[in-house]
Amino acid sequence: MMLTEETQVPLVALPVEEMKDHLRMGSGFADDGLQDGLIETYLRAAMAAIEGRIGKMLFQRRFLWVLDCWRDDEQALPVSPVSGIVSVTLVDAAGGEVVVPATAYRLVPDLHRPRLAGKGTGLPTIPSEGLVKIVFDAGFGAAWTDVPVDLRQAVLLLAGEYYEHRHDDGAQAAGLPFGVVTLIERGRTVRILGGGKK
Repeated sequence: MMLTEETQVPLVALPVEEMKDHLRMGSGFADDGLQDGLIETYLRAAMAAIEGRIGKMLFQRRFLWVLDCWRDDEQALPVSPVSGIVSVTLVDAAGGEVVVPATAYRLVPDLHRPRLAGKGTGLPTIPSEGLVKIVFDAGFGAAWTDVPVDLRQAVLLLAGEYYEHRHDDGAQAAGLPFGVVTLIERGRTVRILGGGKK
């Protein structure tokens, strides 16, 4: 299995100015934008860490997921929330591709474990020694304000931690700060049965 991010969060969507306010950075100086690149880097790193911990994508973007077999009669998707399935493509051992008609499958929405299911029948058969490519959109929305407020605060706290300790010599404790862990706890996905159906 391989999950690839096909689109990135655009810079204009990132809360760079809000992060500056969070860090209490001064304004009105000639070098106002001097730290923007660094702040962007820490915001992206904080979002990736939080997304990895909770299994939910904060900003909406497109993903490609490649599998060589279905896990069950309904395939749980690797991240959430999923807003739509863009395409399902079967690939045979020789590399030949067949796009599955959208009428043959459906998205079973779920905040924690969305699933791909067949319509009327099971999921299409993956060719022997072949694979399936699933393209889908996942995330709370395209804007920062679409992200739940507790997760927004967690991103700012963690990005601030990264910024403040950018010259850290390794003496800091490993792991996420307690405040961040508390804020993201509600959003964590509890995986049972090895990631199969709930």
